[in-house]
Amino acid sequence: MPALSAWTQYQQTALLRGEIILNAQSHTAWGGACTASMYLPMARLLVWQQVTNYPRWVHYFPDIVESRVLPEAEGLTSGYKRLYQTARKAFLMLAVEVEIYLKAIEVVQQQIQFRMEKGSFVDFSADLKLEDFENGTLLSYSVAATPLIPVPGLLIQQAMHFDLPTNMRKMRQVLCDRA
Repeated sequence: MPALSAWTQYQQTALLRGEIILNAQSHTAWGGACTASMYLPMARLLVWQQVTNYPRWVHYFPDIVESRVLPEAEGLTSGYKRLYQTARKAFLMLAVEVEIYLKAIEVVQQQIQFRMEKGSFVDFSADLKLEDFENGTLLSYSVAATPLIPVPGLLIQQAMHFDLPTNMRKMRQVLCDRA
């Protein structure tokens, strides 16, 4: 995600109009990576309180059917939260269910780094970043993933370009309805 000063005037105007700005990144031959950014007309603190309520992620991303915080191991002071998520997706005429165990490393009101511990992926990472923007918040969500099923990276990238903006619009709708 570019720094706020790197956004063009056109991109800033598009964000304020409610558009989702996508930026594809290179990843593995069998995976994809993409960043989606959107403007939320609400204070960063309010956004933070909602996006760190991890069980609510089933409302933000329709393919996620379960999202929960796992209890910490006894005596563990890890500095991060452990999450478990499952998702269902119809992809290339296949119905696929995936599960993932994640570390959620939070920098209060700034970012969440999601790192895979284990799951139905060769690799998975995501970063959610929040910045003050105009009278609200700029939320950027970057994801990089390689599924266990060997699917050409181009198809994964196309799926991200189709699904991520839809998911971000749904996330904005849920977040703003709660503001």
